[in-house]
Amino acid sequence: MYEILIYLFENYFDRGGCPDSATLTHKLTIAGFGEDEINQALNWLSDLTKGDNNHYPATFAQSNSLRWYTPSEMEAIDKEGRGFILFLEQAGILNSLQRELLIDRVLKMNGNNSSLEKIKLVILLDLWIQNQLIDPNILEKLFIASNPRHRH
Repeated sequence: MYEILIYLFENYFDRGGCPDSATLTHKLTIAGFGEDEINQALNWLSDLTKGDNNHYPATFAQSNSLRWYTPSEMEAIDKEGRGFILFLEQAGILNSLQRELLIDRVLKMNGNNSSLEKIKLVILLDLWIQNQLIDPNILEKLFIASNPRHRH
């Protein structure tokens, strides 16, 4: 699924959006992706576009709570990924509700990619779907600032 999401971002980012589900399924099949993987990715994207946060209280976005991860979450989101989520919160980029939605989305992804790569992809896709990727320099700075090898 991760590879499909990367493919979609790389091929449709500049166009402003993806084609309808049937056309997209056809194009992904031609690109060599399997039917199960395509369905899983399209379902994941559908959940992302719904922005369903009904299972969280409305006031959760204003919470200043500290996040404790369950053992299964810690297995799926490594130390580097958890550190990046904390960085996003401390920088004021994510509120508590957005953090929980991000964690939910990352946990639903499969593949052997690092949790940090998955987190960054989820953020990019979420901003893209919301049409908030106005200034790519902001994203570049965000991702470079989060990488300790690029800090001065």
